[in-house]
Amino acid sequence: MIYLKNIQIETIEDVRKALQTAIELEHSTIPPYLTAMFTLFETGNNEISKLIGSVVVEEMLHLSIACNLMNAIGGKPVLNQPGFIPTYPGPLPGGVDSGLIVPIAKFTKDLMKDVFMAIEEPEDPIKIKSFMMMKGAEDKLTIGMFYDKIAKQLTFLEAEAKLKGKTIFTGDSTYQMTNEKWFPAKELFPIKDLITALKGINIIVDQGEGTSTDPFISEKDLGPGEATEPAHYYRFEEIYKGRKLVKDPNAESGYSYSGDPIPCDESKIPNMAKNPKMSDYPVDSPAYVNSKFFNYTYTNLLNSLHITFNGAPEKIDTAMGLMYSLRLYALRLLKLPSPNQPGYTAGPSYEYITNDNLTPSEKDQYMENKVNV
Repeated sequence: MIYLKNIQIETIEDVRKALQTAIELEHSTIPPYLTAMFTLFETGNNEISKLIGSVVVEEMLHLSIACNLMNAIGGKPVLNQPGFIPTYPGPLPGGVDSGLIVPIAKFTKDLMKDVFMAIEEPEDPIKIKSFMMMKGAEDKLTIGMFYDKIAKQLTFLEAEAKLKGKTIFTGDSTYQMTNEKWFPAKELFPIKDLITALKGINIIVDQGEGTSTDPFISEKDLGPGEATEPAHYYRFEEIYKGRKLVKDPNAESGYSYSGDPIPCDESKIPNMAKNPKMSDYPVDSPAYVNSKFFNYTYTNLLNSLHITFNGAPEKIDTAMGLMYSLRLYALRLLKLPSPNQPGYTAGPSYEYITNDNLTPSEKDQYMENKVNV
C-alpha cells in the first residue's frame, strides 16, 4: 500500500493544487504499466497483456477525469513540464511516503505483487490481509482517502457558494474533453456540477480499488450489466495468482481466484535492463537513437495532452496517435541489445526531450520514420 502525505484542502485553490497532484499521480502509473505490457508483445502471454492494457486505458481515463475536474472549477491542468515526469526508479508523485520505489521494468509476477498491487491496494483489500499500518500513518492518506478528501471539500465549498447564489463550477464548458471513440460516455462525461464531479471521482476510486465489500467495479458507476471487471488491484492479483477472480459462495468473502487459468510463460519475455536511461547508450548507437526518438514521442504526447485539456479537446486524437508511435519505438528498443549491459536489451526510459534536443539529421530521420509507420 502507498500513502500520500496528508495535505490541507480548504480553499478552492487548495482543491486545484490537489487535482494537479491527482493528474500527476494518475499519469505516473502509466509508464511502468505500459513498459510491462510492451515486454509481453508476441510472447504468448496475451491474457496478461490484455489485463494490463485494460488498466492502462483506465489510468488514461482517470487522468482525463481529473483534468475535466480541474477545468470544471476554473483551474488549468499542467502536463507538459519536465517536472511532470517522475524519476524512475523512485516514489510516485504526491508526497508518497511508504517506501515503495517504482521502477521501469520488464513483466514479472514479482513486479505485479510487489509494485503494481502495492500501488493500487485499497485501505482494506478483500480477502487479502492489508499491510500493517505504518507508524505515523494517521498523517497520511491512501489514494482512495485522498480522492475522498477532494470530494468532501468540493461538496463543502459548493454548499457555501450556493448559499451566496453562486457556484464553484465556473470553468469553460468547451474545455471538457469527451470522446466516445476512446472512452465510453458513461465513464468520461462533461463535469459541470457537483453531481457529475462526485460521479467522476467515484469512477476513479472504484476502478482502482473496488469497494470494501465488492472487488468488482460497481454497477452504480457504469450501469447494469457493465460491472464485469475487477478493480485494478484485483486484476493484478489475478495475474499474480494465475486465475480469474470469480464469485464463490463457498469462500468466506464470497470471491475466490478459482476461475479460468491465466497462463504465464516468462521464458520469451525480453531481458530488458531495469530502469534504462538514454545516457546508458553510446551516442549515435541504434539504442541511443531509438531511445531518443521514444522520449521525443513521449514528450510530444504530453504536449498534446496539455493542449487537449487546455481548450482543444479535439486534440485527443493526436495524443492517442502518438501512443501508437510510442509503442513502435518501445518494441524497437526491446529488440536491441543494451550496448554496455551484456545479456540485456534496451528499453524505454520516459525522459523529457524537446525539438531543441534533436540534431537536424535526427529530425530528418524522425520524420522519415513517421512516414514509414
